[in-house]
Amino acid sequence: MPVVLVLLLAACASNSRRHEPTFTSSHSSLADLPARAPSDANAGTANDVLFRAMALVGTPYHWGGNTPAGGFDCSGLVDYIYRHAADILLPHSSREMAAMDGRKVTRMTELASGDLVFFGNRSGIDHVGVYVGKGRFVHAPNSGGTVRLDDIDGPYWGDHFAYGKRLLD
Repeated sequence: MPVVLVLLLAACASNSRRHEPTFTSSHSSLADLPARAPSDANAGTANDVLFRAMALVGTPYHWGGNTPAGGFDCSGLVDYIYRHAADILLPHSSREMAAMDGRKVTRMTELASGDLVFFGNRSGIDHVGVYVGKGRFVHAPNSGGTVRLDDIDGPYWGDHFAYGKRLLD
């Protein structure tokens, strides 16, 4: 009988849900670059964007989602961050965000904290995140996952990086 009780307790304590890591050590070649704000005038807003983005790491992915309670897709996450931290309303599509006015940043080494970062393939832009500095960005990558922090120049993201967009200049 004690063996059955131990097995039952062990089964109750186990968690069958797979947890995806939301933070891993950076292996970015950009990690040693100095942190950069978009401009002195907007450094405070960039910090607000940064802190809001980092606070949402671990929130579940949900296609079409745009709140912490309901989960986020990539564009819903970016819109939520900018709406609450910078009072800027963004469209709910990575392609529409990419088409917005703003300074285009084509080199990863010139990205500043708070820049939008866009990724795509031959058919165009299909993903967006927020650059936080030191070669890392926050994004809602896929169904079944969570909002996470990744290296912008990592194996997948480095190959699909299109450009950044600076809205806080």
